[in-house]
Amino acid sequence: MRSLRSIALYNMSFTALRALHASIGSAIDDLERIYKDRSQSEPLDFPRLEDPYYATASHTPAEDLAHSLNDDPAVSLASKKIVAACGHLAASVNKPWYGLMEAIQAGQLSAALRFLEAAHIVEILREAGPQGLHVKDIHRSVIELRPKTAPAPDPDTFTAARLGHVLRLLATSHWLKEVGPDVFANNRRSSYIDTGKTLEQLRAQPDKKYLDTDGVAAFVGLTGDEAFKFMAYMTEWFLPDTRTGSLVLDAKGGFGSSKPGTSDDTKDGAPVKYVCPFNLAFDTQLNFFPWLELPENRGRLERFGHAMTGTRQWETKEGILFGFPWSELPPDSVLVDVGGGIGSTSLTVAVAHPHVNVVVEDRPQVVELAPSSWGPKYASLFDTGRMTFRVRDLFESWKPLASGKAPDVFLIRLVLHDWMDPDSLNILRILRSAAGPNTKLLIGDMLLPFACDSEDAFVKEDSPLLPNLGVANIHGYLIDVMMMGMFGAKERTVAEMTELTRAAGWKITDIRRSPGSLWAYTTAVPI
Repeated sequence: MRSLRSIALYNMSFTALRALHASIGSAIDDLERIYKDRSQSEPLDFPRLEDPYYATASHTPAEDLAHSLNDDPAVSLASKKIVAACGHLAASVNKPWYGLMEAIQAGQLSAALRFLEAAHIVEILREAGPQGLHVKDIHRSVIELRPKTAPAPDPDTFTAARLGHVLRLLATSHWLKEVGPDVFANNRRSSYIDTGKTLEQLRAQPDKKYLDTDGVAAFVGLTGDEAFKFMAYMTEWFLPDTRTGSLVLDAKGGFGSSKPGTSDDTKDGAPVKYVCPFNLAFDTQLNFFPWLELPENRGRLERFGHAMTGTRQWETKEGILFGFPWSELPPDSVLVDVGGGIGSTSLTVAVAHPHVNVVVEDRPQVVELAPSSWGPKYASLFDTGRMTFRVRDLFESWKPLASGKAPDVFLIRLVLHDWMDPDSLNILRILRSAAGPNTKLLIGDMLLPFACDSEDAFVKEDSPLLPNLGVANIHGYLIDVMMMGMFGAKERTVAEMTELTRAAGWKITDIRRSPGSLWAYTTAVPI
């Protein structure tokens, strides 16, 4: 717990403000020192927000080095301290009404970001260059890039003037820059969403937009589409309105009224129980994954696979390589990637450690798409059989490998947070039954600290920052609630993960994560 002295100190408002200000300055000093130490032939400066960085473009060695430092643990921690202090400072001094409006109306920004990605505006502005493009020309390009099979935008609805207002919201939020009245260009943040596809490629093959990308744009699409819609129903899920019912969005995207006592929300005369906001919003009793596999959602299913590649951005670059001692495994070891999607994470292990063979397990529809999702780049891995895919339901008994040996490692990354505790327990028990005495369980998930002092706190007692680094780590707590909205599930604390694994017959032996990072690789062994 914080000492009485520190509590008294930070209850003094101006003292608290100056302590936050000082922590910002101290962290900037740390950043400057790190960049100076990493400098090579010329002094390395911190990247400017105004300058786009396109991952698929050519850059100077200094630009590449400065960008790569985003994943340096020391840079990450210093940056988090700055963001945490700025967020705390802004919350302290901002008029509550303004802060409230910014928070409660954040959905408008989410909608604008989804539109930015769906309309290919980042790619349009990349080809326009640093001078930017007038909103009338952006408007024209957006229409020209619409797939021939898609309905044309209504000219009375989608106008250049309205587009300008959406883009100005993004520029005001530092997601674009307005270089002149109604003239917009990419900045460093918007360029992060770039797929690297040319406008000609997007025009010719719009369904291949996410192929061979880092998955960031796909994750923006997933979150701005499904998640944005179902999270709007959290209140109705918690507190059903028995007087008027609520609007529901069906799987085809149309709204309709669903009132108590009607066939829409009753079954055999009993009220329908919605497992989570997703079910309520999309008016379905299907779990999210079977719903994704409906024929009308094939595009969403493909996007989801690529979006899971984007989730690697939560980690430091190739964090999976540092999350486990892969080099200590014997030759021809087998890594089984449980619910591994298209194999984004385990593929990194296979490339870096040729002595490890990979088997990726997932649902039939995912396994069908997986190899083609990578194009020809990793064909040799698939052709030699070093990386294979097989169909498996998480809740079915584990099918032994052809060799008959137990896996050396079960990797289960971003899976447990999709399931409530009883289902997660079942998944882990099945893996425990299939494990050999030397099998390791490697869990890739966020571990969320409390927002108060605890053993898991990231900062010391005398720091003015929140113990979990506040808004610098808000992404983890947003995903936590998103998992509740999508599955009725959650991210977990260290204590919750420890209890869950032990109940399934596993004992945690190691937790690896960068300082101040929510993302963790947790190793467990059979009890």
